[in-house]
Amino acid sequence: MTSRATPRRTVLFAAAALTTGCGSDDGGDGGTSTSAPATPSAPAATSSAGATPPAEATPSAGAAPLATTSEIPVGGGTVFAKEKVVVTQPTAGEFKAFSAICTHQGCTVNKVADGTINCPCHGSKFRVADGSVAAGPASRPLPAEQIIVSEDTITLA
Repeated sequence: MTSRATPRRTVLFAAAALTTGCGSDDGGDGGTSTSAPATPSAPAATSSAGATPPAEATPSAGAAPLATTSEIPVGGGTVFAKEKVVVTQPTAGEFKAFSAICTHQGCTVNKVADGTINCPCHGSKFRVADGSVAAGPASRPLPAEQIIVSEDTITLA
């Protein structure tokens, strides 16, 4: 009888592991999934982009400037990996900001060149003007982030 209990227990354990791995990305599996470390990065980028302050916001107390306006090239941009944000200047005097987390698999984009924000992991490219996908495998745009441009200083909102 013990020989039947062990295989059944193994099958039930495997079924539970498969069910846990196929569930939602809400992190409710208690960390038992082998893919758990990769999962939190993508939802975190998406949720932070949804909580944006109004356009007239002022920099929060103690917020360090990201850059000066002269440091962001026209038609290009700069990746701020630590802050997980990309600041672009599609046209002279127009500044945009996007999450630096690629919407394909959560890698951090690493450069802005030739009018696109580029991900080194799988080659996804996003347009500097609006964060939309210029080349896959990503199928969703980079979420917009809020910045404040005050005189010649750019700060995260």
